[in-house]
Amino acid sequence: MLEPIPAALGERQRLDVALGERSYPIFIGRDLLSDPDCYRPFISGKRVMIVSNATVAPLYLEALRAGLSGFESDQVILPDGERYKDLATLNRLFDALLERRCGRDITLIALGGGVVGDMAGFAAACYQRGVPFIQVPTTLLAQVDSSVGGKTGVNHPAGKNMIGAFHQPRAVIADTATLETLPERELSAGLAEVVKYGLIADRPFFDWLEDRVPALRAREPATLATAIARSCQNKARIVAADEREAGQRALLNLGHSFGHAIEAGTGYGTWLHGEAVGVGLVMAAQLSARLGWIDAAAVARIRALVAACGLPIQPPPSLSGERWLELMAIDKKVQAGRLRLVLLKGIGEAVLTADVDPGLLRASIASAQAGTA
Repeated sequence: MLEPIPAALGERQRLDVALGERSYPIFIGRDLLSDPDCYRPFISGKRVMIVSNATVAPLYLEALRAGLSGFESDQVILPDGERYKDLATLNRLFDALLERRCGRDITLIALGGGVVGDMAGFAAACYQRGVPFIQVPTTLLAQVDSSVGGKTGVNHPAGKNMIGAFHQPRAVIADTATLETLPERELSAGLAEVVKYGLIADRPFFDWLEDRVPALRAREPATLATAIARSCQNKARIVAADEREAGQRALLNLGHSFGHAIEAGTGYGTWLHGEAVGVGLVMAAQLSARLGWIDAAAVARIRALVAACGLPIQPPPSLSGERWLELMAIDKKVQAGRLRLVLLKGIGEAVLTADVDPGLLRASIASAQAGTA
């Protein structure tokens, strides 16, 4: 059982992802970015390579470098945006590592959102068959989701995150002060993943969120810290039980089969990942209701919470029904040619199923697009 949600958290929290010899801490709090105590125990050599992007680096690179005094540090600054999460951009990172003659004693440090974290982690998994890395997420979505769990990778034009590897970080350092410079749209996108945790297996968290969305969107520090910690607690528990997604971890993809189709179908970067996931959560709820698993009142609550987070709740009308099914068929959860979907038996009770009739799925998508679901 998860502990009750506290009313407020202190300045610094520590959670641990229990994976035996690959276990690692998640630090959550303000002004961690330049704190050397967050880094030193997790850097085995003398050299670090900071991976960031053109938006985040001007804001936080120097503060991070201050926390790395005593280490030889270099940096690679990538272009910003989901459309650059590809093999061509990843190769720029490999070029830098090779040009600077980095050995297996290098530690990569990912400073940025989910794109930077995924790409730096994938590079760390591949370079010389594996080097350590540290996640320093600067967006809400990355702090509550993508930085934790060891999923790394890049997109392909045919499908999102289809090329990648499992590679756990040495530590995750979530400095909540970085959220103060986060654009409003990006903050809302992160809240989609927060809502997801309540829907998967934490009904009390979902109830708590319904009352606190205004405080979260106003960036009230204690409320944000609580939401981040509870989300990480949920993800750490699931990852510890199923590191490589043999079963339970697939539940973390609630809303993502729909969301990834939106991202690929509209062009990466047109919709933010969290925006697409928000719509995906609503669509998963609507399909669950069509199957008779949840009632209309539950769907209404889910729609209302997603909308209150400042997220869209209706999919783009531009994708045809056949295109939806085509895109959803290119999904990591497809097995033996069968699309497996994460749906809901109730708020706080997600299930993985491969028994959805394609005709019912197509009708549900069409109804969602028309706004009649």
